[in-house]
Amino acid sequence: MYRISPTLLFVLILLTVESYSQDVTVKSLRAYTAGDETSLPVIQVTKTDRTFLTIEFDVDSRYTPEINIVFRFCQGDWIPTDNLFLANTGKNIFYNLRFETLPSTVEDARYYFRGNFPDKDGYVTFPFSGKWMFYITDSFDTSIVYASGRFFVVHDLIASRVSFKKEQLEDKIYFPSDLAKVFNIIADFTIPDQMFPAFVDRMEIVENKNTQYPVIVDRTHNTNTRQFYWDANRSFSFTARDIRPGNGYRQADLRDINKFTGRNVRAQFDGLEYSRFFKRPNRDLNGGSKLTNYRDEFATYLNVTFSVRPPEELTGRVFLTGAFNNWVLSDEYLMDYNAGIHSLTIPLKRGVYDYQFVVADIINGEIRNPDWYVLEGNNWDTVNEYYVFIYYNDPEFGGYERIIAYHKIISR
Repeated sequence: MYRISPTLLFVLILLTVESYSQDVTVKSLRAYTAGDETSLPVIQVTKTDRTFLTIEFDVDSRYTPEINIVFRFCQGDWIPTDNLFLANTGKNIFYNLRFETLPSTVEDARYYFRGNFPDKDGYVTFPFSGKWMFYITDSFDTSIVYASGRFFVVHDLIASRVSFKKEQLEDKIYFPSDLAKVFNIIADFTIPDQMFPAFVDRMEIVENKNTQYPVIVDRTHNTNTRQFYWDANRSFSFTARDIRPGNGYRQADLRDINKFTGRNVRAQFDGLEYSRFFKRPNRDLNGGSKLTNYRDEFATYLNVTFSVRPPEELTGRVFLTGAFNNWVLSDEYLMDYNAGIHSLTIPLKRGVYDYQFVVADIINGEIRNPDWYVLEGNNWDTVNEYYVFIYYNDPEFGGYERIIAYHKIISR
């Protein structure tokens, strides 16, 4: 009988561990409604048709990555539910992702994936109307999560009507006066007999792609600006007042290889940026992005420096946020300050990205009092997309937060 020496056995074990270990970095992750890369990811299911979710990303890895995509239904705070009835077991994981190899000229990434869900073979389904998360995980250990994203599924919707109105704030003197320009959004609907009025819960409004900071109208907390009405029968109304339109987004367009020639570039070819408070809105991607085609030999990653000089009287720290970080305010995107200029360098793939600068305080290590308008402006001519969702505490399957009405409106 042939015996393996202890030294050789140790080497074989190391090789086995090495073959299953992955040094994986997911980059340029985007999720959107299939066919429109600048859209909020909303899957609509009707009796005759449905839309799909597109997920695409690059991977920086030495070997072809072994990756799954895990889909989980969430409650209203985007926390995946532990309710086994909502786990969708057997239809919630997409295995064996097929990757394409990026051009050899692309630095910092090697593989590319794009897929539509639900997939054509029916391995993944979304049976519940509401909020969902997806997780890009290691195939051998799904507790290892490389990246994640959010999307909405809406079906079995009831009829509803959403109205939109411009208003001028008059409760105090605003300076500059543009800060007094606001929108009001009202959603009216009637529930069918099989639904219970007490289970109608709240309205959430997502502006453009900003799922991190929705406008919420809760039936249990009426204020001057967030109001709920019920006629004691089956008709309801949610009102969100004093929604500032903001301004058109700044835009970094890195596609021109003749302008942005090196690895280290500026977000704006002219360099330094300033306040846009009194500038007219630009045409933008409503908070989205467009990437250079992944097959393009110039679709590589650049080190992009954003720099802004705010007015001298500005107080607070400046944060960069945009399509590249899902509009999150985080310490990672706190801009460095030096001699009146705030700057930050981040890696971005060639493409077009909407972004803006937000001023906020840092108190006890937390980001407080964010001001999205002081450097960007507030103008009724700004064209925004507003996604309006009505939630219902459905008692089925042990209880879950179900979207029962959905509207997309555009401010013009």
